[in-house]
Amino acid sequence: MTDKDDLMMPRPVRDSQSEMAEIVLPNDANPLGALLGGRLMHWIDLAGAMAAHRHSRNYVVTASIDHLDFWTPVHVGDLVILRSSVNRVFHTSMEVGVKVFVENYLLDQCQLVSSAYLTFVAIDAGGRHVPVPAVIPETDEQRRRYEDAGRRRDIRRDELERRHLSRS
Repeated sequence: MTDKDDLMMPRPVRDSQSEMAEIVLPNDANPLGALLGGRLMHWIDLAGAMAAHRHSRNYVVTASIDHLDFWTPVHVGDLVILRSSVNRVFHTSMEVGVKVFVENYLLDQCQLVSSAYLTFVAIDAGGRHVPVPAVIPETDEQRRRYEDAGRRRDIRRDELERRHLSRS
């Protein structure tokens, strides 16, 4: 087996799972002390890229991000936890799920803030798409996310086609 063959061996979801934490500082917030949505989107993109890099072992670029809601406010001083993992791999792309939590360490509380599905494409140093190894879901939750990712991909493709036709 060559190194290239080894790089294409399927990998379990657990190998891509990533977690990052950020403390919300005044520079991350609006005048009311609430986290800026754009800053959270940036962190979501970084957390998703971490999982995609770990899985593909390649450079990755963000191709899309699905709908994003903000359910719980986040304030200066709060700790934001972002957890990400690869849900499914297609050929050169992969769907990554990111869940965001706010942890108030003073009150020992944790709440879901947001979740998002991002699509990343693996590329080489020249920017050409490269194949990504398959992902192996091992738990019931991972298998559900794997199946759901296939349905979301179909929806994304249909929406892209609809938008393309409406521009014509």
